[in-house]
Amino acid sequence: MRRLFAIASAATALVLTLGACGSSDSGTAGDAAGKASAPAAGEVLKVGVSPVPHGQILKFVKDELAAKEGLNLEIVEFTDYVQPNVQLQDGELGANFFQHRPYLDDFNASKGTKLTYVQDVHLEPLGLYSKKLKAVTELADGATVAVPNDATNLGRSLKLLADNGVVTLKEGVGTAATERDVTGNPKNLKFQPLEAAQLPRSLEDVDAAVINGNYALEADLKPASDALVLEKAEGNPYANGLVVAAGHEQDPRVAKLAKLLSGAEVKQFIERTYSGSVVPVNAG
Repeated sequence: MRRLFAIASAATALVLTLGACGSSDSGTAGDAAGKASAPAAGEVLKVGVSPVPHGQILKFVKDELAAKEGLNLEIVEFTDYVQPNVQLQDGELGANFFQHRPYLDDFNASKGTKLTYVQDVHLEPLGLYSKKLKAVTELADGATVAVPNDATNLGRSLKLLADNGVVTLKEGVGTAATERDVTGNPKNLKFQPLEAAQLPRSLEDVDAAVINGNYALEADLKPASDALVLEKAEGNPYANGLVVAAGHEQDPRVAKLAKLLSGAEVKQFIERTYSGSVVPVNAG
């Protein structure tokens, strides 16, 4: 009987382990659509974030502001752009804070998720960085430029290069551009699409890389001073914001968090901490 009990216990542990490992960074969320359960008021709000700057901003809210609003936050950090949305749809998170609206729209369309954008918080300007060059004009003929491989940030990267005279894009394509929309490439640049998180490490191997603001900050780059060229904040549609599963927009915990993230204290924290490398979009 002891042996049978041990075997049964081991089998149960194996099933639980396999279940816990069932999600992967590259997995889709189509099967998860509609599974998010309604949270109860007063529960801890678990929020998925990228570590920098989102996690830092949310830690400031948790440590300095949340208690006054009766809000109990749990911060869960992710190093990719997929799992925070997958786990939000699955109901493992109550909200996430790492993405801009165009990325969310593309994710919902391609993965079958039903996630809703609540409000903007800040902008992380996309920038072109290099360890080999001091100016964008130093890009040599045939140089290799690494770019994000997700559709929204690839188009955004190409538009950044076009806005700075590096390439020319098909008229009217804007941030929806792909490599096929490059109509002028006078320096015969070679584009190397990579997962956004890998771009800072690619600087050792490529001539330059277009890097998302959060990953630049995590790599100790200072966008305001280290970027060869940087996106303009004015009129930029790529502000990062708070996202929830559809139907949870009126969750009182989400409303409290949204209020704090758009407040004057968070605006001042962002301005004081990031010196222009992250730009608040809510004046409070």
